[in-house]
Amino acid sequence: MGFSDRGYYRYDNAYRPGSDWTAVITLIIANVAVWVLNLLANDQFNKMLALNGALPERLWEVWKLVTYGFAHAFQSPWHLAFNMLAIFFFGRAVEQVLGRAEFYRFYFASIVVAGLAWVVSVNFFSGGIPPEKTNLIGASGGVMAVLAVFVWYFPRQEVLIWGVLPVPAWALGILYFVSDLQGAANGGGNVAHVAHLGGAVFGLLYAWRGWSLTGLADVGSRLRQMRRRFKVVRPDDDVHSGPDDEDEVSLQAKVDAILEKISRSGESSLTRDERDTLTRASRRFKGRSR
Repeated sequence: MGFSDRGYYRYDNAYRPGSDWTAVITLIIANVAVWVLNLLANDQFNKMLALNGALPERLWEVWKLVTYGFAHAFQSPWHLAFNMLAIFFFGRAVEQVLGRAEFYRFYFASIVVAGLAWVVSVNFFSGGIPPEKTNLIGASGGVMAVLAVFVWYFPRQEVLIWGVLPVPAWALGILYFVSDLQGAANGGGNVAHVAHLGGAVFGLLYAWRGWSLTGLADVGSRLRQMRRRFKVVRPDDDVHSGPDDEDEVSLQAKVDAILEKISRSGESSLTRDERDTLTRASRRFKGRSR
């Protein structure tokens, strides 16, 4: 699964990236590092990262929906090289449009969507091949998503097929899409055409609908906020507490009356209900000050 038979983007000065460290460069370095580690490990690393077709029966391996996109065939560097060249040529312009953080979110989401599309295909349209006998590696699903967004934003940008034939980006996109459709219809061989199609469709929808994945970055903060809403209550806590929606003005009035009683008769004169009221007020005011 790769771009070994596909053309290259002719870089235009209008898309020249800045001097900052980019997401594209980071992804390329990560992919190359994984390939080198796998080469040194004699392909054992890929076995840990590859996405298996039997994922619905191995939900504990859901993390492989991401890791498979960083694993490439170790027998030859071409699988890796062509995918990384495609990310480099097309990804820089897309990253400038989306921004670095959003590009990361988009790329990882593309890998996941492409992987899910492939899992569905091998479970329902595998032609009798057991899903557990199939594995997916490679970044091509994410690359196709990046290419789809590039074509959407720069449809008339000239690109070179096989480094020779100049065509507009929209024509290149259609050529790739039709090629993958034919490959998927014919069984695909060793190329995961369905993953390519899944990534391309996601990328096209993302650009067409103007989606933003910034909400994914808020998941952690939302979980922390939800956690703060839960409180561990011991059996002896809040037994005599008033209702949760007690009016704050009313509670303050009760506290003022209790404090006045303390000043007159001392703390030992307080009843259990009055002590509970002070405890409840203390918790509420402490929580408000956080």
